Amino acid sequence: MELPVHTNVQFRTEKLDGGVLRVIIEGRLDSSSTGTIWRNATHNIAASRVPKLLLDASRIDYCDGSGIALIVQLRDQQQRLGGKFEIRGLRPEFEVMLEDWESRDFAAVDGHVLEPTSIVEEFGRAIIETWQDIRALVIFVGELGFALLQAALQPRHARWRDTLRIAEAVGVNALPIVALIGFLMGLIMAFQAAIPLGQFGAQIFVANLIGLAILRELGPLMTAIVLAGRSGSAFAAELGTMKVREELDALKTMGLEPVRFLVVPRVLAAVFMTPLLTVFADLVGLMGGAVVLLSLGFPLITFLNQVQLAVGYSDLLGGLAKSFVFGILVAAIGCLRGLQTQNGASAVGESTTRAVVSGIILIVIADGVFSVIYYYLGF
Repeated sequence: MELPVHTNVQFRTEKLDGGVLRVIIEGRLDSSSTGTIWRNATHNIAASRVPKLLLDASRIDYCDGSGIALIVQLRDQQQRLGGKFEIRGLRPEFEVMLEDWESRDFAAVDGHVLEPTSIVEEFGRAIIETWQDIRALVIFVGELGFALLQAALQPRHARWRDTLRIAEAVGVNALPIVALIGFLMGLIMAFQAAIPLGQFGAQIFVANLIGLAILRELGPLMTAIVLAGRSGSAFAAELGTMKVREELDALKTMGLEPVRFLVVPRVLAAVFMTPLLTVFADLVGLMGGAVVLLSLGFPLITFLNQVQLAVGYSDLLGGLAKSFVFGILVAAIGCLRGLQTQNGASAVGESTTRAVVSGIILIVIADGVFSVIYYYLGF
């Protein structure tokens, strides 16, 4: 039921003996009524220039932040004119609001000017922040490794029910987007490769290219990037919200470590589901390449034979090894950014953004390390 809004408020002044101006406000001082008397009240007080202003607030039925702002404005205006200000009859609940309002703090904020910083200072600050971030990452890796070791040695103490629930969100719910991106990547690569290879009459080798690229590189990489934007950000947002609501402090008070209680189930779910999603992305990507080869006039059996000739189990296992590491990175960095969330309205959004950016950067770095390792191992 919507209550009617009362906007009736009255303002009047009376001259008393001894140069005292009595200001009487009667009715409801809220956001819809305060503005109707604001200009009249400030103008009359400025024009009167009395040595003392007495505000009679005994007839104020209701007062919110806008009404308190009017009272503070009248007080500050009278003090700037060199006069005294006194308020009488204000209800106790309104007095509490008035005491919390410090007008001098607002003036200090308005008059604050940020001093320009030099390039050297900005560079040094960036180095310190990077070092602190690396230090926090190393500490978190140690805590996570110890928690995972405990879960492996004592599997009964692991929260498997939460792990299965998170695995459903990470894996099963991600199948549509992974299928779409995998199919389009195979389709696009096949069409792009068919143009230059067709100039040499070698369009049949598009199947070889698709098989190697999808299984060794694009399948694990695109799956990990999708998970970084989808699941890594979700982990950061969940833990960040818990941090802002002080739920993590409550867990510590009850003797529960956030890393073991919250991070380990998410890391295990990502480790289990990322290789499975990678296999699914590989199959769908090959289907996209097969569609292109069929449209170019090649039979399906020819495509399958070319893929079998080009790739082997080592290519599939190499991609799965990448996906295993990518899953750990995505989940761990998302949880870390969530635990690092600061206070404030935009803190959770900042942690989510940092989780996605950091996750993608670490995925690319890890992929480069794998490429160098595979090169020297002859994969």
